[in-house]
Amino acid sequence: MNLTGEHHYRNPIIDADLPDPDAIRVGDRYVMTASSFNRAPGLPVYVSDDLVNWERVGDALPAVEPRPWFDVPRHGGGVWAPSIRHHGGVYFIVYPDPDQGIFVVTATDPAGPWSAPHLLLGGLGLIDPCPLWDDDGRAYLVHGWARSRAGRKNVLSVAEVDPELREVLSPARDVIDGALLDGWMTLEGPKFYARDGWYWILAPAGGVATGWQAAFRSREPYGPYEERIVLAQGSTPVNGPHQGAWVSSPDGRDWFLHFQDRGPFGRVVHLQPMSWGEDGWPLMGAAVDGGPDEPVLTYPSPHGTAQGRRTLARDDDFAAGVPGPYWTWQANPDPEAIVPGSGALRLRSSEDAGNVRVLPRVLGQPLPGMASRSRVGVALEGPVGSRAGLAILGRDYVWAGIRRTASGDEAVVAARGRDDLAEHVIARWPVAGEAEVELACGADAAITATITAGGSSVDVDPGVMAAEGQWIGAEVALFAGSGYGAPDAVGTFTHFRIDLDED
Repeated sequence: MNLTGEHHYRNPIIDADLPDPDAIRVGDRYVMTASSFNRAPGLPVYVSDDLVNWERVGDALPAVEPRPWFDVPRHGGGVWAPSIRHHGGVYFIVYPDPDQGIFVVTATDPAGPWSAPHLLLGGLGLIDPCPLWDDDGRAYLVHGWARSRAGRKNVLSVAEVDPELREVLSPARDVIDGALLDGWMTLEGPKFYARDGWYWILAPAGGVATGWQAAFRSREPYGPYEERIVLAQGSTPVNGPHQGAWVSSPDGRDWFLHFQDRGPFGRVVHLQPMSWGEDGWPLMGAAVDGGPDEPVLTYPSPHGTAQGRRTLARDDDFAAGVPGPYWTWQANPDPEAIVPGSGALRLRSSEDAGNVRVLPRVLGQPLPGMASRSRVGVALEGPVGSRAGLAILGRDYVWAGIRRTASGDEAVVAARGRDDLAEHVIARWPVAGEAEVELACGADAAITATITAGGSSVDVDPGVMAAEGQWIGAEVALFAGSGYGAPDAVGTFTHFRIDLDED
């Protein structure tokens, strides 16, 4: 967007699910990672030259560990909010699994290869870790707590760790208790920094969809800390603006990356200007230019560059017979899932009891945060009862595609809600051969389906809305299924396209 002759960016800069972003600058390049939960490969790594346009260059976790446990979808488990740092020529990503503990992976290049995960601190409910290397050579780790596993929350703790992040050197001490702050709840997601003789913890509170961003400062790593709210929704439509990263551009200006929870569209990424007030506290968003401490919706681009595509989903022709790097699996990659070939993706079926949400061999991309249309060619080989199709997948889902019956193939549009005991078939009709399937999702999250086969098209309005997943947004997904004990089926997918209606 060009408002006044110079390039402005528009928030969100990534209008798609990229939960709990953290970022750093190394030289002239910015590097970002985010939560991936049960999806694999995990810990996506993005790079940028301008803080506005980001490119995925790899994934720090080829599979979620331990592999056998995550060979089936573990919705809401796996990789929670990570941090990324660069120290001594090495990139560190420190991430939590709330059911295991805090892990570290390292690399000398953001594109990898990354090391195998090392367990730094074991325990239930340890979440949202971030390291800090002090000027005296010591290192510290701040983290939060998940009540669902640890029985406590709203507390931030700090422990000393060795500079290589291989072991913990001291017991953790609670440094901030949100219960002691009037009206504060769900204090989590801390990021640890040092500036001008102060230790800073930037952390969100108030809940994922309804909270605010806080800054805490102390002269000592273990406190005592004083606090201030530095970013809140205010008069804007940006609910719950919080949890992210402070970065500085090469010209010395400061910026803050954070998320906004948009329900089925996921936790989308915003970029705020940031500066430091005369009293030494950070200013974010409109406050930088004398306004309230609320998000900006547009702003001059940090590096003067134009803003490109704001979503993460990409077209794919499957030219080599494999999915592009922007797809992830709902469970750990299965080496038997893809049938070798070229010119199409041939996806071997999962054992299927009628619920797409529990199938492991499901490929997905984040649903764009704006009106979109996803379409793909689908063909099916397999026994009676097998199926293949395209889905908008969350806790509730709609799928459209081909199902094989005793009397031949049929096109199907079906849906399943999170509390349903079975799928509801909304429409079905005979087809022969390949079909083109389109699922559209409006800006209001309403889903419609179109299936084209044999020279004719049928439009279906399921009356269903896209729904969020477990801590993630909805995904545009490809799958194939065959009944338990039945021979494998193969779904063949060609020319995947995703079109956007950006306003």
